[in-house]
Amino acid sequence: MHNANDVVGIFDDLFVSTFNTELIAGGDEPVYLPANSAGERHRLVFAHDYFSSALHEVSHWCIAGSQRRELVDFGYWYAPDGRSVQQQQAFEKVEVKPQALEWIFSMAAGINFRVSIDNLSAGEYDSSQFTERVRQQVTGYLIDGLPERGQRFTQQLLAYYQPHLGCADFYVAMNLAVSGDAENLVSLQTMADSLQQGA
Repeated sequence: MHNANDVVGIFDDLFVSTFNTELIAGGDEPVYLPANSAGERHRLVFAHDYFSSALHEVSHWCIAGSQRRELVDFGYWYAPDGRSVQQQQAFEKVEVKPQALEWIFSMAAGINFRVSIDNLSAGEYDSSQFTERVRQQVTGYLIDGLPERGQRFTQQLLAYYQPHLGCADFYVAMNLAVSGDAENLVSLQTMADSLQQGA
């Protein structure tokens, strides 16, 4: 059973002391709130107690540079559900890297991941190109390396949820996952089981 409180614990153990930032559950909407004064912590709030929302918000934080981490929501524009095609394209442009990192986090935690266009009003909108860009970014991270905080978080997720799976096997499994059909994303555990059966 995956509990978002466990993600909070993993994040806080890693980053409260080093980056003065805490992960908080229970928001109606996710938001990043930089500290307003000395003695306060930066707050990374995810929606309700949703496990995937926690991973997604952490992915944004792991990518944001020091200047963006001084701005509410990292200074990004956001339009709610019901975006125009142009607004949706702008949304997707800034979501490729976070969703690629979230995919890796999800695999490390042993859960399924599906690319999200975050627009329930999109109707028959074709998200295949966006999905492919996310997949390519995952491949880029596997080749070139993850952002430093993203790497640390991935390692701790893996150690907590799948301690039997070493980092080397994890990256082999990730490569297998992203080389498959991008519309049928599967869990790391499925890939790991396939590796073990073929050994």
